[in-house]
Amino acid sequence: MTALAKLIKARIARSGPISIADYMADCLMHPAHGYYATRDPLGQTGDFITAPEISQMFGELIGLALAQSWLDQGKPARITLAELGPGRGTLMADALRATRGVPGFHTALRVHFVETSPVLRAAQAQAVPDAQWHDRVDTLPDAPLFLIANEFLDALPIRQFVRDGMGWRERMVGLDGDALTIGLSAPAPLALLEDRLADTQDGDLVEHCPALPGIVQDIGQRISARGGAALFIDYGDWQSLGDTLQALAGHTYADPLAAPGQADLTAHVDFAAIAAAATPASFTRLTPQGVFLERLGITPRAQALARTLTDEPLENHITAHRRLTHPAEMGDLFKVIGIYPATATPPPGLEP
Repeated sequence: MTALAKLIKARIARSGPISIADYMADCLMHPAHGYYATRDPLGQTGDFITAPEISQMFGELIGLALAQSWLDQGKPARITLAELGPGRGTLMADALRATRGVPGFHTALRVHFVETSPVLRAAQAQAVPDAQWHDRVDTLPDAPLFLIANEFLDALPIRQFVRDGMGWRERMVGLDGDALTIGLSAPAPLALLEDRLADTQDGDLVEHCPALPGIVQDIGQRISARGGAALFIDYGDWQSLGDTLQALAGHTYADPLAAPGQADLTAHVDFAAIAAAATPASFTRLTPQGVFLERLGITPRAQALARTLTDEPLENHITAHRRLTHPAEMGDLFKVIGIYPATATPPPGLEP
């Protein structure tokens, strides 16, 4: 039994069942035993791999897309180039390298990371030494904001509700003897899911991410008032329906209740919630990652890089391109939505 499991069980024994959101928050962000507080989870020696770690092309193209948005919006003299949950800093390092030749862009930008993990902050400092760090989005500078959030929202704690007549039962983590288990609360009306009564039926499960609206609203208000663009890239779909909570350990799916603090916990992102919270900024059409990257020119970039490769490095490069773009891999599972000022054009790759 993990140290965190003991703490969670003692909490439930003392105060009663806790929400899935509270359970996820403890598992991922407990200051002493939380998953992100204690390790670098990325790469072959970790539990999962993200797109920036698969190929440099991912960060390069996103950097160039944001640089083009900066040009399209009149090249503001001082901007914030921010990333939420930057992993090891690989995406930002690739973005900065690719945009070095955009006249004036690097002079204008200051890099800011929103990251709470001390382990990952140390890795990010190696990749992007001039970055500044924040615990929250709302402390970012008051300047035009060009922002990347790749696989950030999927790690935010969610609540889960099961439709019961005109009300909802919340899924809760409780105890069955000495084992963690999931049960249901009593049914009750729920204002925050009032709109979902029209498109669900008894027994349907809907997920809600409490932190998402506030984060996206802050970003949308900044971009509407000062300019900029935000790219949210994650797995999920337009609306939540069904249980998508999952645990990953050693690149393999695991039981989310089995070893608190020892596995990554995520859930699919509700992109409709992003669009709703972005007001007064505009939002783009939801676009599959593969389509987005192809529009940005990933295949010509892949062909250019391939000319310098042979044997195993070439095979790995071809595999990486396929993994990022093919519909059977990350190409359709991952989606992209952009936020931009109502007076500006959408970010490249997300055109109507």
